[in-house]
Amino acid sequence: MSDNPCPIGILTVSDRASRGVYQDLGGPAIDAELKRYLASPWRAVARLVADERPLIEAALVDLCDREGCALVVTTGGTGPAPRDVTPEATEAVCEKMMPGFGELMRLESLKVVPTAILSRQTAGIRGQSLIVNLPGKPSAIADCLKAVFPAIPYCIDLIGGPRLETDPAVCKAFRPKGA
Repeated sequence: MSDNPCPIGILTVSDRASRGVYQDLGGPAIDAELKRYLASPWRAVARLVADERPLIEAALVDLCDREGCALVVTTGGTGPAPRDVTPEATEAVCEKMMPGFGELMRLESLKVVPTAILSRQTAGIRGQSLIVNLPGKPSAIADCLKAVFPAIPYCIDLIGGPRLETDPAVCKAFRPKGA
């Protein structure tokens, strides 16, 4: 395990939080969950942008290409409202989409709330970065990350990113034998 902290992007997409009229709860919720899950050294690279597709795309490109984040986790902008454009921005900057992430997150969220079918979370790959879109509510962030995180370290392995180790007492990452 390397001592160099792996940069992990945390992107909050929120008109109100970007204007300072609403406290960002999503970004800190992601940070707290990652601190629980990851045993590897890592450092958060946080960004906060308004619900504007060009701003979201630019932040994702910056986090992946310039900051070198192996993982970028977004919060907000995944609903059906007209200004919810995070999935579109994610798809625009990715070479490959990973629809299974969104499918599993919605399945888990349906156990909690019937409106989970309105959520459009997704994931995609840009170079050696995995981008995962999460909802904005902290409890939903925890539920969704719990569902998909066991697959995230191996996905990052497969795209040539750094090896991320989890705390097996909190989240056991799945890797095939020998991987």
